[in-house]
Amino acid sequence: MKYKRILLKLSGESLMGKQQFGIDSEMLSHYAYEIKAIVDFGVQVAIVIGGGNIFRGINAAGEVYDRVQADYMGMLATVMNGMALQSALEHKGVHTRLQTAIEMKEIGEPFIRRRAVRHLEKGRVVIFGAGTGNPYFTTDTAASLRAIEIEADVVLKGTRVDGIYTADPEKDKSARRYETLSFSEVYSKGLNVMDMTAFTLCNENKLPIIVFDINTKGNLLRLVEGQKIGTLVEG
Repeated sequence: MKYKRILLKLSGESLMGKQQFGIDSEMLSHYAYEIKAIVDFGVQVAIVIGGGNIFRGINAAGEVYDRVQADYMGMLATVMNGMALQSALEHKGVHTRLQTAIEMKEIGEPFIRRRAVRHLEKGRVVIFGAGTGNPYFTTDTAASLRAIEIEADVVLKGTRVDGIYTADPEKDKSARRYETLSFSEVYSKGLNVMDMTAFTLCNENKLPIIVFDINTKGNLLRLVEGQKIGTLVEG
């Protein structure tokens, strides 16, 4: 096993599947299956999931919503996704805890670092909802922050693309995938891995990032086993 404790970052949009909005039950089941496989393998798993399939604060801010209000609405969307993923995992027999950065005691525990680590040590999947609890910060930043706090070995960013490319592979067929990159190379090449705050947090704390295709069955397990999946950013 290459990674003992991981932080898995999922986008809210990934839950839509082929829909235009909301949660696709097949995608939810797929993610639960992938996560269960690595839990059964003995990996300690924490998860941060976005809310863009329900509400994206930064896009909504403008004439109707002010930025702070829109960001808080986006945080609530991440909690809804976290609840859905929690249910899907528990349906497969995986023990979970949902912790939220905004107190919602009827739904989940407040985020407490020591409690989160203890849950992980007991083999429970911990889902972190409501981002950092503050406006102007993305769920990428929440993922980096929580990963550092729980001393995760790596941030795994699950996407629909199998790594980081020289250009958008869905638009440019000549785009080339990187197997490894340093943090300085990502900066110098202007590559889009995470938002700058999240990326800088990982860089300053020497926390590696792997961008990989989570929609391919078995990829998550192969990755934690040590196989070369996706693009590794470190050093």
